[in-house]
Amino acid sequence: MNEALKEIAELVAQRQPDAFVASRIERGELTITVALDRIPEAIRFLRDDASCRFTTLVDICGVDYPEREKRFELVYHLLSMHQNLRVRVKAHVREGEIAPSIVDIHPSANWFEREAFDMFGIMFSGHPDLRRILTDYGFTGYPLRKDFPMTGYVEVRYDEELKRVVYEPVKLTQEYRRFDFMSPWEGAEYILPGDEKGAGA
Repeated sequence: MNEALKEIAELVAQRQPDAFVASRIERGELTITVALDRIPEAIRFLRDDASCRFTTLVDICGVDYPEREKRFELVYHLLSMHQNLRVRVKAHVREGEIAPSIVDIHPSANWFEREAFDMFGIMFSGHPDLRRILTDYGFTGYPLRKDFPMTGYVEVRYDEELKRVVYEPVKLTQEYRRFDFMSPWEGAEYILPGDEKGAGA
């Protein structure tokens, strides 16, 4: 398998010299690093070339390295069912830098790119509808960035009296947390929530 992956890496380096930056095979997996502005060309080549045929886009995700100049890594996972091989394509992205969309190559990238935008703030040029997909419309910040605060923002809940969604400061309730490390079924001196009916029987 490593030989087949090595051949694919060499093929990309030869046929896509403007896109190719580096490659490595580690633990039986091929990772190809490409130039950010050449992502579409590299992905299209891997899909269409008869020696590759990576026709399935499995996932696009982001990774945050706040200490790096190019803070983010965009990671594309591709599958060739014809060859029964997988390849990982990476590109480095600065904060505020815009990556090219591959929606016209793989339509399923639409949701993956929206997720990378929502979770990391990575923008995509040429995307048909780059909106948040997992967080609320008025949400501030990017939850998968390493510097995203764990508390201090607002939480959303439905208020039954007001009959609408309300925003409130985050509250970490501790009153129900009792760390006595006893089994909840034996020896507890208190009734657990939901066991009220059984206690009276």
